[in-house]
Amino acid sequence: MIRLLLADDHAIVRAGLRALLESGDEIAVVGEVSSAEAAVSFGATTPVDLVLMDLSFGPGNSGVDATTELRALPNPPNVLVVTNYDTDADILGAIEAGACGYILKDTPPAELLAAVRSAAAGESVLSPSVASKLMTRVRRADTTLSQREIEVLRLVAAGRSNREIAKELFLSETTVKSHLVHIYAKLGVRSRTSAVARAREQGMI
Repeated sequence: MIRLLLADDHAIVRAGLRALLESGDEIAVVGEVSSAEAAVSFGATTPVDLVLMDLSFGPGNSGVDATTELRALPNPPNVLVVTNYDTDADILGAIEAGACGYILKDTPPAELLAAVRSAAAGESVLSPSVASKLMTRVRRADTTLSQREIEVLRLVAAGRSNREIAKELFLSETTVKSHLVHIYAKLGVRSRTSAVARAREQGMI
């Protein structure tokens, strides 16, 4: 059972997400909050596997800051950003803060459910439009994987988890996830398996 917290300042959005997510028997919405601060407080006192985090809660309420604080907790929940904003700064800011995924509110229900399952397991998840935007941004700069990205991808290919990769390379899990997002964008893929396959095709690993 995935224990999930909804963090969004619009009650109607929370109600819609709750109705969709609780339509099956694998997800339990254990709480709803309308501010970033409340999300952090809830996560600090209640066991949560995944937080669905909006980015904007009004002045002084940052979903990115809340993500950073949640990920710094002793038993941190994974964070999946669900928002209307898709600028480069928003996307990269959320990922660098420790979010394991970034999807838009117009995502089809089936894709949202799949994203929740993946994010709860700590996998990186991106909406197609977000992945495309990141890929375009990265391609403008460079499509070649860095040495560190190749090291990360080799360990992914060896079946290592993000936590194991972080430990082996002396990195934080957040940094590993950030590397994976850049790898996905550079290779034009959306999953670990596809990234490994594409890199092998191109002789990178």
